[in-house]
Amino acid sequence: MMIVDRLLRDVPLLKVDDTVGDAAKWILASGAPALPVVKRDGRLHGIFGEREFIAAIFPGYVSELKFAGFVRQSLDDAIQRRSGKLLEPVGRFANRERIAVKEDYAVAQLAETFLHHRVLIVPVVDAGRQVRGIVTRSDFFATLVDRASPVPPPSDAG
Repeated sequence: MMIVDRLLRDVPLLKVDDTVGDAAKWILASGAPALPVVKRDGRLHGIFGEREFIAAIFPGYVSELKFAGFVRQSLDDAIQRRSGKLLEPVGRFANRERIAVKEDYAVAQLAETFLHHRVLIVPVVDAGRQVRGIVTRSDFFATLVDRASPVPPPSDAG
């Protein structure tokens, strides 16, 4: 089995019309930090995860601020004011960057994608852009550490 085969995770797919609130629950249940969002025809639309959820809950200007310490608003206030966003379609908030690799991807392609994009997952798609699974940045990291470390880590026994 090749390294690329061991990294592929089968996860639920979000549909563009799923609500932001439901999408967040699916993410938590999946154990992945983000999930692929697919169009009605099953082709990849984008990625929705922790970062996109935070962007949906907080007003757009928050992402533009260099410092938000002067904004005196509790988390509960922010959620209450923006609770309607939880009912909006997840496709509206998905990261739409062209971030995906094909089934025959190279490990270097994953490294380049994780280094140049602020994503926690990379969807793996077939020639028709149908999602076959994901690779998480944390799984990729763990595999790299395992492969790059010929000596076992020190033990606490002593």
